[in-house]
Amino acid sequence: MDRILVSTVVYRSPEAVFPYLADFTRYPRYADHLESVTVDGDGGPGTRYDLRLAWWKLSYTARSEVTDVSAPTSLQWRLTKDLDAEGEWRVEPAPDVAPPEEETASRLYFEAVYDPHSASEDAVSLPRFVSMSWVIDKIRPRLMNEARRVLERLVADVEGTHRSIELTVHEAP
Repeated sequence: MDRILVSTVVYRSPEAVFPYLADFTRYPRYADHLESVTVDGDGGPGTRYDLRLAWWKLSYTARSEVTDVSAPTSLQWRLTKDLDAEGEWRVEPAPDVAPPEEETASRLYFEAVYDPHSASEDAVSLPRFVSMSWVIDKIRPRLMNEARRVLERLVADVEGTHRSIELTVHEAP
């Protein structure tokens, strides 16, 4: 199993941050390769999302399900087809790291645990002579850059302005 655990500081309270995490329809604004999100549910446990991804010559619809919500601190999810993966968005109050010009701060965590070799060969229509292991080898090093991009864009959305963030990598594949 591979694991990504990254965090950054956002200058808002968990109560202000959490609605952005819970609204998966915003995610195409954050991720370069996520084209669209379709929702089936109210956002609580059991809500399913179809996440339409496109990269290189590949396109794929991931199916995700919310497994637990503890607003305003945690949203857990899992993929329900083609790849063994689960994760969590977590927000913890961190007022002590807020700069003097900011009212408060929170530490925002993103975690994903996945088995890249559980990816179904039938899930994606691969070009001739391209193997799933080749695709995995190409995607794996890009995951940390994508995590940074997503967190940076999410922080900008929450705070209303773009700034460079400090990404803390707790664990990487």
